[in-house]
Amino acid sequence: MSTYSASLPGTPQRIRTLIFLSICFSFFTFTVSAQSQMTKIRGKVVDADTQEALPYATVSLFALDSTLSSGSITNEEGTFELEAAQGNYYLVVNFMGYASAQLSGISLQGKAQHNVGTIKVSSSATDLDEVVVEGEKDAVELALDKKIFNVSQDPINAGRNTADILGNLPSVTVDGEGNVSLRGSTNVQILIDGKPSGLLSFDGAEGLKQLQGSMVDNIEIITNPSARYQAEGMAGIINIVLKKERSRGINGSFELTASQPDNFGATLNLNYRKEKLNFFINYGLFYRNIENPHNSLYQEVFQNDTAFITDQNNTTRQEAMFNNIQFGADYFFNETNILTTSFAYRHAKGTRSTGIEYRDYLFNTNNLQRITRRLQDEDEVEPKLEYTLNYKRDFKREDHELTATLSYIDNWEDSDQLYTQKTFLPDNSPSGEPDLLQHSDNYETEKQLLLQADYVYPFAQEGKMEAGIRTTLRDITNDFLVSEQGEQGWIPLPGLDNEFYYDENIYAAYFIVGNKISKVGYQLGLRTELTDLTTELVQTQEINQRDYINFFPSAHFTYDLINDHKLQLSYSRRLNRPTYSDLTPFVTFYDNRNYFSGNPDLNPDYTHAFEVGHIKYFDKASISSAIYYRHTDDKIFRLRDVVREGDVSASTLRPYNLNSEDAYGAEFISSYQPFGWWKMDLNLNFFRSMIDGTNLDQSFESDTYTWFGQFNSRFTLWGNTDVQLRGNYEAPQQTPQGEQLSTAFMDIAISRELFQNKGAITINVIDVFRSNRDRSIVEGELFYSRKNFLRSPRQINVTLSYRFRQ
Repeated sequence: MSTYSASLPGTPQRIRTLIFLSICFSFFTFTVSAQSQMTKIRGKVVDADTQEALPYATVSLFALDSTLSSGSITNEEGTFELEAAQGNYYLVVNFMGYASAQLSGISLQGKAQHNVGTIKVSSSATDLDEVVVEGEKDAVELALDKKIFNVSQDPINAGRNTADILGNLPSVTVDGEGNVSLRGSTNVQILIDGKPSGLLSFDGAEGLKQLQGSMVDNIEIITNPSARYQAEGMAGIINIVLKKERSRGINGSFELTASQPDNFGATLNLNYRKEKLNFFINYGLFYRNIENPHNSLYQEVFQNDTAFITDQNNTTRQEAMFNNIQFGADYFFNETNILTTSFAYRHAKGTRSTGIEYRDYLFNTNNLQRITRRLQDEDEVEPKLEYTLNYKRDFKREDHELTATLSYIDNWEDSDQLYTQKTFLPDNSPSGEPDLLQHSDNYETEKQLLLQADYVYPFAQEGKMEAGIRTTLRDITNDFLVSEQGEQGWIPLPGLDNEFYYDENIYAAYFIVGNKISKVGYQLGLRTELTDLTTELVQTQEINQRDYINFFPSAHFTYDLINDHKLQLSYSRRLNRPTYSDLTPFVTFYDNRNYFSGNPDLNPDYTHAFEVGHIKYFDKASISSAIYYRHTDDKIFRLRDVVREGDVSASTLRPYNLNSEDAYGAEFISSYQPFGWWKMDLNLNFFRSMIDGTNLDQSFESDTYTWFGQFNSRFTLWGNTDVQLRGNYEAPQQTPQGEQLSTAFMDIAISRELFQNKGAITINVIDVFRSNRDRSIVEGELFYSRKNFLRSPRQINVTLSYRFRQ
């Protein structure tokens, strides 16, 4: 096999590149200016009845002569921060539907900072039906420990599913098989509302195609999580937050979508709040009928001085109906105790038809030997049920709280597949070989129980101690059978008739302490997780059991520079447990020349992650930058192996443990609004990855430099019309067996407000030039393959949305 070692051409060029990145980071990190002596004022605004935080409340600071001195708006947690010169003031809080609250006697003499505590505002009985308040969150909210992408505000996301939206976030890529990568790593933990979801059980991130994007409020990316979070996910955590309201009275929204190719959907979000009860319901109906005919795989296999060549073309048509409903209620026992219960039911039913044509050549593509056509017809049904119970207790002191969660997932998937295969001579006449008829039954079930409790205790002025426990119990079964029709009826194929049992139990506990001393803040944590994992092939009685306990420290330090610059240094130890799909030995069978399989002997890999981050807000701009480094032992990586089976070549893609990976890079996320009607976002990620797989083969190693980029430009025209352009580029990168080639694509959208700004109509075109392709080259000592798959067809969406009492 060939050894790949990609690097920048020449040492001087590499040095210039590293110097350039260092200068860029230094410029963004240490551009500071002097400022006069000011006092920072902090506080929090909550509902007096429920103690719920009130985001986007207006906070105004007045001098004693009633001159406005400063002002701010509360964030999602209801907190605010503003600055004022030393002196005496009073503060006024205003929020629609609530009576104004005033806080007097604020003295800032001789203080660098002043905390006014929690301000409680009461609901007003004033009829506000005719009051219209317009506002919109920023597309990206930057924080040192995470980035929040308000995808519901983005016209380009209208009418799309959650997997599509995820693939357009900065530093996130989704390949043709639905695998999600963050900063170049596929080991990322994906959560929905902070918890595991049944959507991701069997299909991985591909299951997110069943969730309409209109049900998503925002997506959080946490690149270096603390001990508070699960240790799973080397590259970090992606948390998908669904829409939910707690506004008083009846309010909600609905959305209708029609697309070409056929893609029709409707969503409804309703909320009713009165006194101590808050009811909510979200419903989505989604129909899709899409064909993707633009996929090819070229493969050469060398044996006994002979080159066997296969040119393969795939056409897939999927027709599916998805139903998603989630409903529940919040009950406020009193102003400090809230109980939330919810139920989610998701049902997917559809058919998939995949036609594959194999054209087999000898020595070169001018010597066609035969043509084989294989057709897969699949019927599939996937019901998913989730039950959740949450309890939250707020104590008298701000940020002193106890939360507990009980969640239960019950899923199953039934797949029935029929395969027909015919062989022809080069002139398309019948070859005389008997037709092949095969059948596959695949029945999978999952049951998962989650128990979690977290406690936060504040101390001193800004200190916090946190502790928590978590138990996850998960059982998955897979009854798998592939049979072939012969003279004596249907006969099971050897090795493809078995039942796979997967039992995973994880017990975890953590402790965190943090505080701020002058300009330096710190947070130190330790998490321990005990994993009990058993896999079993029932018919053959092959049992593989693993028990291991691990400790995962984390450390985060922040430093406040002058002029509102902030720096953060963080470290965490993470792991990547082999998932159910990584361990199951069963192979996919729709393509009987290219198999995907798990590896029951796979071990977890472990990562040490370091990151230095910076954030700065300007009057018309903001910028977040980071330098990161990850070292991974026992790196899990999928390798391809190709062999000759009779007259044809067959390949298997299977995960293995490699020695290690070292990856480091620099990430920049910036936003600039030169005018009120024009806003631009630029996201860049440069990284280097060095993978060592010489424990399996001396040629399995790579050293690659690559980068990702995204540019987003949004114009507001004629007051209520938005035009948006977004372009993405993924540079090529080397892998231990070859190369992932570059891809570039562009989306465009136009949106116009309707119905007195209570609704909107949006038209967008996704992948305008049909250029968003998954292209790769895999090469070994005796084979060469080249893949070119269109990730999804170009799509034109028309979406109508309407909001009432929001």
